[in-house]
Amino acid sequence: MNALIIYDSVFGNTEKIALAIGNALGSKEEVNVLKVSDTRPDQLAGVKFLFVGSPTRRFRPTEALSGLLDRFPGNALKGVKVAAFDTRLTMDEINKTSVLAFFVRLFGTNAYAAGRIANLLRKKGGEMAGTPEGFFVVGMEGPLVEGELERAANWARQIMAKSQ
Repeated sequence: MNALIIYDSVFGNTEKIALAIGNALGSKEEVNVLKVSDTRPDQLAGVKFLFVGSPTRRFRPTEALSGLLDRFPGNALKGVKVAAFDTRLTMDEINKTSVLAFFVRLFGTNAYAAGRIANLLRKKGGEMAGTPEGFFVVGMEGPLVEGELERAANWARQIMAKSQ
């Protein structure tokens, strides 16, 4: 399968989602889960599926994750099926703050990290294998909303089933 999951995490929630995705996709011999700080562009060699995730921070992915993706050579992801995910507040939490609610309505899916990650992956030649997905946290630091780990695993399995 040769799948790679790259993630960044601030409070540990995105890491939990990345690990759930990795566990859903197969064994450690088939799937590698790497924190952005442990990832180098040359680790893309032979990868057929790439999942990339970040917490949503100020309506975008973390600087470390964006920086890594920017360093990928221009066509580094040609022939690679890619998927983007993030962790984010629930709509109930967003609606409690009128400024957040305004920006989410204004920017739609680009108000979250996953949409921006997907755009960066496409720019590097990646072929989108699924719709960017957000997984919900309670408050700014989490924890994850109950059931999100299972939802992440199912999302990843569905992407793989459609892409085989």
